[in-house]
Amino acid sequence: MQYRTLGNSGLAVSKLALGTMYFGSQNTEEEAFALLDAFVEAGGNLLDTSDVYSGSLSEQIIGRWLAARPCEVTDRVVLASKGRYTTGPDVNDLGLSRRHLTRALDASLRRLGVEAIDLYQMHGWDAHTPVEETLSFLDDAIRAGKIHYAGLSNFTGWQLQLTVSTARAMGVHVPLTLQQQYSLLSRESEWEMVPAALHNHIGLLPWSPLAGGFLTGKYRRGTTPAPSTRAGSDDGLYRWVSAEYAASDRNWATVDEVVRVAGETGATPAQVALSWIADRPGVTAPIFGARTLHQLHDGIAAAGLVLDDDATAALDRISAPAPGGYPYGAFGTAQRDRRLQGGSQLLGELVGDGSDHPLGRP
Repeated sequence: MQYRTLGNSGLAVSKLALGTMYFGSQNTEEEAFALLDAFVEAGGNLLDTSDVYSGSLSEQIIGRWLAARPCEVTDRVVLASKGRYTTGPDVNDLGLSRRHLTRALDASLRRLGVEAIDLYQMHGWDAHTPVEETLSFLDDAIRAGKIHYAGLSNFTGWQLQLTVSTARAMGVHVPLTLQQQYSLLSRESEWEMVPAALHNHIGLLPWSPLAGGFLTGKYRRGTTPAPSTRAGSDDGLYRWVSAEYAASDRNWATVDEVVRVAGETGATPAQVALSWIADRPGVTAPIFGARTLHQLHDGIAAAGLVLDDDATAALDRISAPAPGGYPYGAFGTAQRDRRLQGGSQLLGELVGDGSDHPLGRP
């Protein structure tokens, strides 16, 4: 396993993080314990959960696992959780207000059985709560020793920048990470969120790096997903997401390219997809999930896989999203460009294919 620092901090985390969203629903407690044991044994240390995963069962299971293992195992774990979404029937049982986050954090600490959560992430934006209120709460929680670092999740570019700039103006702790949906089949974050994160030295924690299993190569165009797969299960979220992925010719072409690269490198498609996202600019650790030990070990092996330039370039080209002309296409991008060499630029000269963009998109 390789390690990287968590955002702009000195905390070392594994190149891959284990997602625990389905602990307690698709994974039994016994299965979850086995996955956690195997992940830590392989050198993984970053575990990601939330107070709403499987109705809080995910946190409860992790808490019981931590209590059942010796401290020489649990002390290595870097624990990440989240708060923001609905935890009860009252109108105030959600959001980023001080009241809700205080109760949500205390409840998470009880379920996890720990004194502090290493990375506490705001699970989404709250338009009704002032940013200053949320940042003040997080700073107080850090000073009280209840959390060590703060992070964001599912924030847009302007929301990220507003939060970071406000934190700096207030003189409080600045969030370290941004957890976003990001994969070969979901690269739209590169238009705003990724550049904002790079500018502010925010570490990226991509969720769904395998696009709900599509990038494992187990689905085929024009076929019905098997009931044993997430896309073919009764999980409404996965069925909806899978339908979105399946509707795109670009996505199927990307899957075909992933399978081709896997064949050439002797890796599995999942390993190719994880390796690609793990080495994107600003990425700290993709968060991958596993239902079986086989899937876990297959994913962990991606930490040691480095794609060559040709394979990476081919995947970049075929997976690039089509942004249109404005503001993210060639026309809009050209208006934000500035050439230092070669003299003056006319707008028409700037509209090219964008192949030299630092994120590699056309």
